[in-house]
Amino acid sequence: MTLVRRWGELTRVEIGELAPNALVVLPVGSTEQHGPHLAAGTDAIIVTEIARRAAEAASSPETIVLAPTLAYGASDHHLPFGATLSLRIETLARVLDDLLASAARAGCRRMFILNGHGGNTATCVNATAEAARQHGLLCAAAIYSDLVEPGSVDVPLPGHAGQAETSLMLAIAPECVRLERAGPSPGHARSLGRGVVVGDPDRWAALDGFTDRPQEASPELGAALLEVCVRATAAAFERVAALDV
Repeated sequence: MTLVRRWGELTRVEIGELAPNALVVLPVGSTEQHGPHLAAGTDAIIVTEIARRAAEAASSPETIVLAPTLAYGASDHHLPFGATLSLRIETLARVLDDLLASAARAGCRRMFILNGHGGNTATCVNATAEAARQHGLLCAAAIYSDLVEPGSVDVPLPGHAGQAETSLMLAIAPECVRLERAGPSPGHARSLGRGVVVGDPDRWAALDGFTDRPQEASPELGAALLEVCVRATAAAFERVAALDV
């Protein structure tokens, strides 16, 4: 059974003892608008809970250390709606580099950046390569929704403040949901297929800052989605833990 510890609750002696053989998980979220019905901390809240539950569900390694969640991300595309505290992409890259360098200095050898916000994805992936090259870390990164097998859930995951995220928040932090204010997004997200990323300057305005049909969210759906995400994330932790350093 995996021992789960929180970095912020450990002393320097304890971290020094655990770090070399532990998988250290750094959850990364955002603080940004999530439509008229979800709290601005949604991404950070969800990724923190998935990281915790996945660490507790993992069968290996012997120890997982949960670093404090980085609650700010690259969210400039949400600034026009208000309620957003964003880092520029280059700032996020520097922050991640500094944190990973610090972890290496503290004795960490294996890291996992668990991301909860789509705008962070490319920067998190780049940070892993730099951490390996500059600091000798074995470092992985994933947005939790990409760990879920395509087709295994019946709603768009994660979306942005849509049915899936709203359901997850109803299961995790219902006090942060104003479901009476939820309605369907007035627009439709455009896609050119899996693997194709499109920069569309009018997308978020057309969507009114959120996707699909959050009014159809439920705590029951959220609990089911949470279980799927946790199981997939725990399996990813185990795979990274099995790699040779």
